[in-house]
Amino acid sequence: MTQRTGTDGAGTAAAAADEEVPADRRDAAAIGARVLRLRRERGLTQRKLAEPAYTAAYVSTLEAGRVKPSEPALRHLAERLGVTYDELATGRPAHLATELRLALTEAHGVLAAGDTADAAGRFADCLDRARRHGLTAVQPAALLGLGECALESGRLDLAREHFEEAERLQAGEPLPRRAAAVRGRAVAHLLAGELRYACYLLETAIDRLNESGLHDPDALLLLYSAAIGPYMDMGAHARAAQAAELALALAPGATDPALVAGMHRSVARTLIAEGRTAEADASLAKAQELYQGLRLSADLAKCHWMRGYVHAQAGELERAESELRTARAMLASQQAALFTDQVEVELADVLRRRGRTAEAGELLGSLLGRIGPERGAVHAAGAHRLLGLIAEDRGDAEAAEEHYVNALSLLERAGAAGDLADLCRLLGDLLRRAGRVEAALDVYRTGLGHRAAPGTTTLGPAPAVPPLGTGGSRAAWRA
Repeated sequence: MTQRTGTDGAGTAAAAADEEVPADRRDAAAIGARVLRLRRERGLTQRKLAEPAYTAAYVSTLEAGRVKPSEPALRHLAERLGVTYDELATGRPAHLATELRLALTEAHGVLAAGDTADAAGRFADCLDRARRHGLTAVQPAALLGLGECALESGRLDLAREHFEEAERLQAGEPLPRRAAAVRGRAVAHLLAGELRYACYLLETAIDRLNESGLHDPDALLLLYSAAIGPYMDMGAHARAAQAAELALALAPGATDPALVAGMHRSVARTLIAEGRTAEADASLAKAQELYQGLRLSADLAKCHWMRGYVHAQAGELERAESELRTARAMLASQQAALFTDQVEVELADVLRRRGRTAEAGELLGSLLGRIGPERGAVHAAGAHRLLGLIAEDRGDAEAAEEHYVNALSLLERAGAAGDLADLCRLLGDLLRRAGRVEAALDVYRTGLGHRAAPGTTTLGPAPAVPPLGTGGSRAAWRA
């Protein structure tokens, strides 16, 4: 029972206050242990700590964990011990939340500089400290950082786990705050070859944002930019172009320059598909300028990658090889294994087109030993497709067919309609030249089925339109 100096009424009031202590602060044993440790560190007696408001006997009872201290008692003891009320009540060091936010910012800087392993260690340390001290508000940010590190290193299952846990912890938060976790999950599924599910996650979040009136420019820009990739891989070029148009319209209202840079990089893909290579290169140059200013070397590497693709599409193979080799070296130095593998597919294609088929074949063979259905199905299929073309060039129709069939299986699983239609044409032509007309017709029909109405065979209605304030943009999206 609490013993205060003065009347019994005062003691009764203190005891009543004890009963009002919130449940999360009633761990009497833990609080008592903290009081005992701090008192001894400061060389105080129980009497000196207690007076003038409390007795030494009360402090002794509290230190033994046999009493639940009231808020006034904790505040008195915290003042005498030279610590904050929260630190004494929870064991949480003062200013820990601020320190962890600073540590998270530094971890993001390390990740942007390309040191994925160091960044992951920093994020993990932040997460551990936040968990130990019950700082639930900090944990999602640490989990998002760990998810990004896992994406960069190609550990897609681990990335999904981190993003899913972050989203679970943010379940009670407004949807814009959960957009980064949704985007992370979608990218992990995209890289695993699960294109339709990636689109579903992004489109569902976009619809909920727009229909609920939560028109957050940063969140929408993040989600629309992320949707361009799976749309392109599925052959839904019209929808990718519409997403790019909306992303460009949202950019002026965004507050994060890194998002704007990412948008320019994603929009370039739609310009490439439309044959507007000069505009695509200009968009990527703008993204590079922004990333250089932000020192985001990982995204800068991906800009070199996309510029290499632009040059390859324009037939400028020497420039394409230079950009792709730069991207490959940068990503490899950042230990971004999965993205490095994807660049190597593009590089191998350029090498083949430049007549260096042996070098291309060696690169692709090594690459297929590292990726497969669970780690970059679309790019593994691309590697098989290129090896099939190389086999055809040397007259080995049997090897070419084997590679094309392997690629077909991977693309059907991923739902990459555009790539699948092109592959069916290659395999059908190969079978037709071999006199296997019926088999060739079956393959052609498969390709035509995937080519009909790109983007509509696997996708539902387009997401709702945000209020951009420009009738032209809304009309274009609905068209």
